[in-house]
Amino acid sequence: MSLHDFINTGRTIIAIGRNYSEHAKELGNAVPTSPFFFLKPTSSYITDGQSIEIPENAEVHHELEMAVIIGKEGRDIAAEDADEYIGGYALALDMTARNFQQVAKNKGMPWTASKGYDTFTPIGDFIPKEDIPDYNNVDLSLEIDGVVKQKGNTKDMIFDIPALIENVSSIMRLQPGDVILTGTPSGVGPVKAGETITCELSVNGKVLSHLKFPAIDRVRPAKH
Repeated sequence: MSLHDFINTGRTIIAIGRNYSEHAKELGNAVPTSPFFFLKPTSSYITDGQSIEIPENAEVHHELEMAVIIGKEGRDIAAEDADEYIGGYALALDMTARNFQQVAKNKGMPWTASKGYDTFTPIGDFIPKEDIPDYNNVDLSLEIDGVVKQKGNTKDMIFDIPALIENVSSIMRLQPGDVILTGTPSGVGPVKAGETITCELSVNGKVLSHLKFPAIDRVRPAKH
């Protein structure tokens, strides 16, 4: 199995919550003392140039993330061994229907739906592991119609990638092609139909991934 085809072969998207302290604060959330995560359906993947669909009555926010692509199966992986389970990386977005999420949170209910809509995990091509020699120093940036909205570096993660792999694998088995979305830096905000998101992942000034996603209204079939 080629990891380059992770979008079609991977079984699970694991999304880490609040892994940058400034992002946690901007949403009024406590900064976590241990990692936590939620799951997203792989049916939510779209690739470069495809459209992000905005559901009716949803305030959809962009969350820029570096994705880790799991390279081999494992569970109960110690942090010091985590590197050998990393197959590669990708640039990704975790789109969120923020108002729907808030309603669910206020009711103490799960907020999977707010993260799981079709098109809500835009993601770039596989980046080979050797192209990112230091995963603690990766620049991420996002613009909407040319205006910078998010700019961050993975050095500001609260929990680094080995700690995330250790935590997740202590609960569930990781398999080749699975994706861990490692959290978003501050600056999340709304995107509306008619706008275009452009995002980049770079290392030492070299752009390794450049993606563009137009936003459109989600059109439902007419009722008969």
